[in-house]
Amino acid sequence: MDAALALIGEDLKNVELQFKKDLQSDVPLIRKVGEYVLSSGGKRIRPALLLLSAQLCGYFGERSVPLASVVEFIHTATLLHDDVVDNANLRRGLASANTLWGNEASVLVGDFLFSKSFSLMVADGDLRILKALADATTIISEGEVLQLVCTSDLDITVERYLEVVRCKTAILLSAACEVGAILGEVSPELRQNITDYGMELGVAFQLMDDILDYTATEEQFGKSIGHDLEEGKITLPLIHTLKCCTADEREVIGGIVEKDLLSDEDFAQVFGLVHRYGGIEHTIEAARGHVAQCKKHLEAFPPSPARDALAELAEYVVTRAK
Repeated sequence: MDAALALIGEDLKNVELQFKKDLQSDVPLIRKVGEYVLSSGGKRIRPALLLLSAQLCGYFGERSVPLASVVEFIHTATLLHDDVVDNANLRRGLASANTLWGNEASVLVGDFLFSKSFSLMVADGDLRILKALADATTIISEGEVLQLVCTSDLDITVERYLEVVRCKTAILLSAACEVGAILGEVSPELRQNITDYGMELGVAFQLMDDILDYTATEEQFGKSIGHDLEEGKITLPLIHTLKCCTADEREVIGGIVEKDLLSDEDFAQVFGLVHRYGGIEHTIEAARGHVAQCKKHLEAFPPSPARDALAELAEYVVTRAK
């Protein structure tokens, strides 16, 4: 992240200040919950992508910081809702908002952040940007429902799984890049290239997240290890394992995935099979393939510090320990 921070470090600080400004409300609970979630860490990948994409496309004006804040508002709203849906008790290593304030407050503050995001986009006044981010939030909602439909489905295909990933995670990274291109007023071809870069990056990012659910410590991951498995989320490491394992082993995995509460022994059995059949290595290789695509899309742009930073950011995604 060093090259990125060297270019946009000051802008990212201004994004943090913009958060606080945009969270102003006469309802104290909104400020309290919003500030807690927004200040609880996170690498600010989405605001960074918007800022770097804007620079890549030749934009250095004042609109990028407020719009970067909007993108993080949208992301934070989805986190608040996700943690309620998933019954999560940890987020970024801290107690989740729904653990501290309850599901009702988390959902309603998430709604506020969504609504505020659209108010801020309207204030910016560019219908192209409003359309890009409105379309992204619609697709995110579709992705959430699609993931719900696919819960505990041992027959989920890689294609369907990647559709969930693109809708639920990658689309907002892609939209952040697209907003940077719109600010830079580049050609439709270049706009598509940086938008596609964001999509491939988002897929790689989620693939590495899926790996961490099987390999990281809770301190590294910032949320409960094995939570995806307990929630019945069949991610790529397990999809690969299900393709390679025996019929008896598949039956064991199916029985564990169907349980509401998993024991340490259940986790150990599935983790052991995922490691035995190379689910982690397979997923890392897939993530690297998406990163390679990221770099290909960047080749459409002339060499620049912003292009180098975006290439480095893509590499960071596959080496990070969240």
